[in-house]
Amino acid sequence: MHFFDSHCHLDDSSYTKDFEKMIDRAKEAGVTGMMTVGVTERSSEICVHVAEQYDGVYASVGIHPHDAKECSEEVLKHLEKLSKSSKVKAWGETGLDFNRMHSPKNVQEKWFIRQLEYAYRLDLPLIFHERDSEGRFLEILKHHEVKNRRGVVHCFSGDKKELESYLDLGLYIGITGIITMNERGETLRDLVRYIPSDRILIETDAPYLTPAPHKNKTRRNEPSFVPAVLLKIAEVLEKDSKTIAESIWDNTCELYGI
Repeated sequence: MHFFDSHCHLDDSSYTKDFEKMIDRAKEAGVTGMMTVGVTERSSEICVHVAEQYDGVYASVGIHPHDAKECSEEVLKHLEKLSKSSKVKAWGETGLDFNRMHSPKNVQEKWFIRQLEYAYRLDLPLIFHERDSEGRFLEILKHHEVKNRRGVVHCFSGDKKELESYLDLGLYIGITGIITMNERGETLRDLVRYIPSDRILIETDAPYLTPAPHKNKTRRNEPSFVPAVLLKIAEVLEKDSKTIAESIWDNTCELYGI
């Protein structure tokens, strides 16, 4: 089996000391595709640089809602230039996060909308972040309807109604290591049954959300752990893991145009 970690943050400083070994471990685990996701102007630069150095590694550029207060038209123009790299396959991580409120709501919304416009114009799929937006995220997406919209709701943790709304919009659903966690993953294990086989992606969100059983040994997540997410999905769905792995690989390549 081979796996595609559809969302990780390889620019994170926690990988500085063992970056090459981390990449090697991923390949040894069959993780031959990785999307390293930009969340700020600087991290986007690093992600593009990393992707250009390694086979099977791709990058996105974008501004996370936490960092929306640092966004500007100049920043977005710079990200547009970065997106010209052949290894840039998506725009994001962008969206709304009304939970931690690192940036004011109106600021998040302004730069979320502008990033949608950039991504649509550049014909890049979007990597979405949504948390506690009280329906505003969906409202904005529906208001800015386009024929070429493609995207994934990363680290899905919503309810069935939200899931149905995302699927109705044609979005993919990203499943993280949360699904492997006994209590925290209970709802997600139930909802994964409602995701069509051609709309599901797997991700680590590394270095965060380390899946079981790896979380019992280390706090830092990494792409080599993404098979644990797929194996849990296969267990929940009572389906052959190899078949699911092939399907999810194809889904990821379809979304990112690889």
